[in-house]
Amino acid sequence: MKFFLTGGTGFVGSALTKHLLQQGHEVTILSRRPPKHPEPAAVRLVQGDPTAPGPWQHQVPEHDVVINLAGASIFVRWTPENKKIIRDSRVLTTKNLVAALAQAPSRQTRLLLSTSAIGYYGDRGEAELTEDDPPGHDFLARVAQEWEDAALAAQDLGIRTIVTRFGIVLGRGGGILANLVPLFKGFVGGPLGSGRQWFSWIDQSDQWRAFLFVLEHPELSGVINFTAPNPVRNAELAKALAEVLHRPSFLPTPAFLVKLVLGEFADVVLGGQKVLPKRLLEAGFTFAYPTIGASLRHQLGETG
Repeated sequence: MKFFLTGGTGFVGSALTKHLLQQGHEVTILSRRPPKHPEPAAVRLVQGDPTAPGPWQHQVPEHDVVINLAGASIFVRWTPENKKIIRDSRVLTTKNLVAALAQAPSRQTRLLLSTSAIGYYGDRGEAELTEDDPPGHDFLARVAQEWEDAALAAQDLGIRTIVTRFGIVLGRGGGILANLVPLFKGFVGGPLGSGRQWFSWIDQSDQWRAFLFVLEHPELSGVINFTAPNPVRNAELAKALAEVLHRPSFLPTPAFLVKLVLGEFADVVLGGQKVLPKRLLEAGFTFAYPTIGASLRHQLGETG
C-alpha cells in the first residue's frame, strides 16, 4: 500500500517508516525542510508546510493510508508564542490534510490515522481512564479536543478515521528517555514532585505494532488509546529506570523547582493520567512489553 506521513522524520515517524518499508509498503513523507539525515532510498519526500495550504495537498489523496504524526514538541516553556506553535502544528495540519481529501475530485485514501495524546484527559488524579471518558479543561486538553475534531471530520467523507491517543513513548534515541537517561547516569535522577502522579506510557515497539494492528482490523475506527496496560506512578518509573541503569533514584526534584524551571508546563509533569488501552485489548491486541521494567530493559538493555 501507499502511505502518506506527516511528521515522518520525527521520533515516532522514523520508527514507523522503517517498519512500513520492511513490509514492502511505499512511503511518502511531508517535510518542511530537507531532513538532517538522509531517508532510505525507498522513501519519497514532499516538501511543504503542513500548517498552510499548498501544492503538497495534491499528493495526499493519491495514497491508500494517511498517517498524521505532526506536532511541535510540548517539552518547552509555554510562552504564548510556543502555545500557538503547539496548537497550530496539530490543529491546522490536520485541517489541511482533511481539506486535501475533501477537495480531491478522486481519491484512493481509505484510512486516516491521526495522532492525539492522553493530555486530552487532563490531570485526573486516581481515576482510571478509557476512551469513553470526557476531556479535561487545561491547555493540552483543549488542543487535543480541537485536534481530534479536525481529524474526525474525515468520517463525513466516508474515510475510516482512527484517532490514536498516545501515552508517553519509551524508545531508544529520542523521546522522554533521551532526557531522563543522562540525568540518572549523572546520579541526579529521581521522582518529580510527590512521585505519586500517574505515568501512562507505551513501548515504541508496541506503538508501531499497534499501528499495524488497527490497519489490519477494518472494524476499528474512532478514538483508540495507545498506552500500555500497566501505567505506573512517577516514583515507580524512576525506580525502574534506576534499576536498569544501575543508578540510585533517591534524589526527588521538589515541585516548586519544577514549576520554577518549566512554568505552566510543570502542571503536565507534576500531574498525570491513569489511562488504559481498553479498545486495543478488547480487539485482541497483545502487548510485547506490558510492564515498565520489560520496556526499559528492551529499550536500554540490562546495562543501559
